[in-house]
Amino acid sequence: MKNDTLKLTDVLAGEIGAEASGPRSGLLAKLKTVLAGREAVLRERFEAGGGSSELMTHRSDLYDALLRWLLRHATTHVFPAANPTKGEIISVAALGGYGRRALAPFSDIDLIFLHSHKLSPHSEQVIEYVLYMLWDLGLKVGQAVRTPGECGRMARTDHTIATTLLEARPIWGDSALFEEMQQQFWQKGIGGSSDSFVEAKLLERDERHLRLGDTRYVLEPNLKDGKGGHRDLHTLLWIAKALYRIKTLDDLVAQEVLTPAEAHRFRKAEMFLSDVRCHLHYLVGRGEERLTFDHQAALSERMNYHDRPGARRVERFMKHYFIIAKDVGDLTRVICADFEAKHKKTKRFSLGRLLSFEKTVGSFKIFHGRLTVESADIFTNDPLNLLRIFRVAQDFGVDIHPEALRLVRRDLRLIDQVRDSLEANRLFLEMLTGAPDPIIALRQLNEAGLFGRFLPPWGRIVAMMQYNMYHSYTVDEHTIRAIAELRKVENGELQDVAPIASEVVKQVPHRRALYVAMLFHDIGKGRGGDHSVIGAALLQEFGERLGLDAEEIETAVWLVRFHLVMSDTAQRRDPNDPKTIQDFCDIVQSPHRLRQLLVLTVCDIRAVGPDTWSSWKASLLRELYYRADERLAGNVDRASLPIRAQAARTDLADALPDWSSVDADAHLSILPDNYLVAWDIADLAMHARLMRDAVATGGMYALHFAPDRERTATVVTICTLDHTGLFAQLAGIMALAGANIVGARGYTLQNGYVIDSFWVQAADGGLFGDEAKIREKTEQVLNGAIQLGDVLHQAPAWAMRTAVFTVEPRIIIDNEASRTHTVIEVNGRDRPGFLNKIAYTMTKLGLQIASSHITTYGERAVDVFYVKDIFGLKIQHEGKKARIEEELVAAIRESNALVSLEAV
Repeated sequence: MKNDTLKLTDVLAGEIGAEASGPRSGLLAKLKTVLAGREAVLRERFEAGGGSSELMTHRSDLYDALLRWLLRHATTHVFPAANPTKGEIISVAALGGYGRRALAPFSDIDLIFLHSHKLSPHSEQVIEYVLYMLWDLGLKVGQAVRTPGECGRMARTDHTIATTLLEARPIWGDSALFEEMQQQFWQKGIGGSSDSFVEAKLLERDERHLRLGDTRYVLEPNLKDGKGGHRDLHTLLWIAKALYRIKTLDDLVAQEVLTPAEAHRFRKAEMFLSDVRCHLHYLVGRGEERLTFDHQAALSERMNYHDRPGARRVERFMKHYFIIAKDVGDLTRVICADFEAKHKKTKRFSLGRLLSFEKTVGSFKIFHGRLTVESADIFTNDPLNLLRIFRVAQDFGVDIHPEALRLVRRDLRLIDQVRDSLEANRLFLEMLTGAPDPIIALRQLNEAGLFGRFLPPWGRIVAMMQYNMYHSYTVDEHTIRAIAELRKVENGELQDVAPIASEVVKQVPHRRALYVAMLFHDIGKGRGGDHSVIGAALLQEFGERLGLDAEEIETAVWLVRFHLVMSDTAQRRDPNDPKTIQDFCDIVQSPHRLRQLLVLTVCDIRAVGPDTWSSWKASLLRELYYRADERLAGNVDRASLPIRAQAARTDLADALPDWSSVDADAHLSILPDNYLVAWDIADLAMHARLMRDAVATGGMYALHFAPDRERTATVVTICTLDHTGLFAQLAGIMALAGANIVGARGYTLQNGYVIDSFWVQAADGGLFGDEAKIREKTEQVLNGAIQLGDVLHQAPAWAMRTAVFTVEPRIIIDNEASRTHTVIEVNGRDRPGFLNKIAYTMTKLGLQIASSHITTYGERAVDVFYVKDIFGLKIQHEGKKARIEEELVAAIRESNALVSLEAV
């Protein structure tokens, strides 16, 4: 291959011109043309189906040839030296990925210029000339100029320098200098501190993982630096090179660090990650390493993935990625175990604190804090040991030795012989629900591939991504995290953020059923159809095998079937509407189920992503729970509305001591019963004073701001004379001010004034503090100084990202959800001003909006409106309902088109 590269140097010389006479600008232009042509050919071959290994090797050869030509040109024509002195002799070597001959598109070209003793002026000129030519060619170059001795000394104390020198490869110049550098590097550099080098690289890896989320199952992973990514593979190679001085993977096989099968998995992982990385670089046109949602879709197309029933091609592509990331984790454990065995003096290799005792537990042995096996045929002799080893590790709180995990993977198929046995399922159910934390055991089962083999429906969701901005993890990782949250609730660790769930979990019957329901709640995903229904059917099939009794199975199946009902009702329906509570209670039916459903719902939401749970959602669930619990206990009189409203009038009059009886009676007479029972007395009194202020302005408006710390939202209340399109205007004002609306409630009183309240948050999910901004925008919009339609279509970056997702508009018109209003649910892709657009369309259709309930699931907005027609009645006419649906769909599609246009 070296001869081929030298030939390429001669070919480049011919293309550039042997003499390269004339001004530097002409040479530079010629070099750019030649390089662009060569790069275009390499890209074309790669995108036509060539592999990344071939591409990166040929790119490395290309730049080897370029550097050789430039250095020869510099030393022969630009700065000729007939008889160079020792100080004028230099050697140039490639480092990093370039040193491995794995130069990806848009990656840096890392170089080291070696010289003897003091650098001569002639060598400085040559180096400077070459570097400036490379920079002017638009290349990203990392460079260092050192003596061999400096390389050795610096490698001993600087592990980053040591890493780069591990992959040094000579390109041009004096071979003796390069060999001296290598000798100094191994004798005085890394050779004397290989253990500290390994410790530093593993610590660096751990810190990198923590910085990027410490899980390989995030849905927008960093291809290079994320857990299970390219850098982890490279770290293993660096460590292996430092300890064993190996050059290839075959050397690790020869030293029995890896089996041939593991070396094959290593190469497959390296090839896949390199293929993705090269495609990503070409796709973006720069050295991008993040697999963002928009890149994922484009890459799945470039890499020829195809849709399958239940899985889009982008999901299949990402599942492949996550399986590869898991393989990288497996290889890391195997190789680090061998390092530990051969280099026990390095404390870091313990991967945890080593224990000094040795203990025999059945067929297993705990040694130095690791659970291992007595013989290699332990699983062949008794396949139940495949589960026992994880149960024992959980019971004693120790890690399983990678060598034992290697045997588990080898003998996975043996679990098929015993997975239906009572003992196997007893062991599994104990791991899931037992006293020690189940999370480590479940993760180990999953990583080893045993989980999906033991429970086949689980195997379907391993590494399954959900292509949206709402879920942060793969389905299996989300489920394991949800079980972790359930354990935290039981242990009282979430008392501050989920106090009710933390309390009622103590009263939950059928504890095992709750854990199994959590295990199965999303197991039906990816099969087509309602995953709740599918998951419930699967649990019905497997519940008895897992060891649940009939009553536990009934409870668990019900929980899986209705695991979304509580969150949907809390976030999409009006809890002040008695019909909402009644319909919810008709499904729940008992206080026991209500408590179980609350706990499961809290854990499910908290496990979706790091920012999914909020005080707002907690308050909505809390309000629904209290009202449903009251109804199920039989403490609500369905005919009590007039009585409760009259009691509220009396209390409100007492709360307005500075009002005359005439003014108070006049105000109380215009308040409808449903308004009076929907608010606390303090809020009703504030509304009364706000209305008095609005009237005093001559019918303009009055604003009030108050923090709702329980829901972590700012309540913005406005009182003004009602007019057509007011709600849409107010929603637009909030969007224009940069406030995120999470809830809204409005009432039109009998004197023509309206009380509209908006719960708004800042972009980070906290209280919205810019009161002046809302006041300013309210004044400008209500006075006509700003036309909302002209300014709400300027989507920020987060809205542009949603353009990659397809969210089909869906309108649901429901006359059964409320006794007094028609409930309209609007689904579409979220964007600034979405609520304004929908509310404006409803106004044009002659609908009066009583309240709205705002929910977003990543890129999907689900807004629910309680409405009446202009006569104050439900919308019953089929033609009218059809027109409402048609107009709202058109409004959503227009909004989507604007986002897509702005994202281009």
